Amino acid sequence: MEEEQHGEARAGYGEYIAKTVAKELQAEYGNNFNYRNICYFRQSYLCFKDIEIVNARVHNLTWTHIRHLLRVEDAQARLWYMNEASTQLWSTRELERNIYSQYYYRLLANQKDKSADVVDIHKGEPALPEKGEFIKNPVVAEYLGLKPDRDFSEKKLENAIIKHIEKFLMEMGKGYALVDRQKHIPTEKNDYYIDLVFYNYILHCFVLIDLKTDKITYEDVGQMDMYRKMFDEQYRPEGHNPTFGIILCADTDEDIARYSSLNDNDHLFQAKYMLYMPTKEQLKLEIEREKELYRLQRNEEEPKALEGGKPE
Repeated sequence: MEEEQHGEARAGYGEYIAKTVAKELQAEYGNNFNYRNICYFRQSYLCFKDIEIVNARVHNLTWTHIRHLLRVEDAQARLWYMNEASTQLWSTRELERNIYSQYYYRLLANQKDKSADVVDIHKGEPALPEKGEFIKNPVVAEYLGLKPDRDFSEKKLENAIIKHIEKFLMEMGKGYALVDRQKHIPTEKNDYYIDLVFYNYILHCFVLIDLKTDKITYEDVGQMDMYRKMFDEQYRPEGHNPTFGIILCADTDEDIARYSSLNDNDHLFQAKYMLYMPTKEQLKLEIEREKELYRLQRNEEEPKALEGGKPE
């Protein structure tokens, strides 16, 4: 069909050929070869021409998985979603949600080198194994069942996460396992409790999460920094990487990214949770905002403008 269209993806006679082929195939093989599916077959060929690599990497994906992938216009993102769906055994519903919630771009936002691949499709491994790549910002958590316009306690937020821990772990990313909740850290003078403790087997380190139902404050950052240092002193086994902490809050803050101990710190992060599934436009704006916060935290220079005023 590609030869018949001479490379013209939208040629009118291409539609005629597809309908003719569909009619002939349906007559011999059944309704699975209808016009709509013939178009999907063609698009699949155009998107995944190296069929040997595709077959080796995604032999466990269904045709429904492939159809979801075909809706991703960005070729690099499409390959990443394909690889993750296969290696992480995503259901078709999980793949659809991750595409819609722009999982790939939320991970890319916290990557130092924005020109590098988040994942090597041939190896299935992170291209740059740094902590920022294992933190999505914002965290989309509509499955918790909490209303964003109603007051709720940190305890209720914690309970909702535990109730939906499987979905939360998937939203967090690869390599996470829940270790403890309300982890007790005693000192000579006081007792402290960390909301959630995870371990990431890819990073070989513990991950502490402090839950906040309001906008992040300087006090929250200082508290998490203290928790992280105490946890390392009392609980980190020899040979494991230093613990890092995430303040998961209702809203993040530019000044705190720039001026608090978050600044230029590879072990502390702020992340915003969203209790509803935003539109693609809303999520795109939010990702850009969180990318700017990450840039401020890392003391990175503003992207240089190209001719025409568009950033690199």
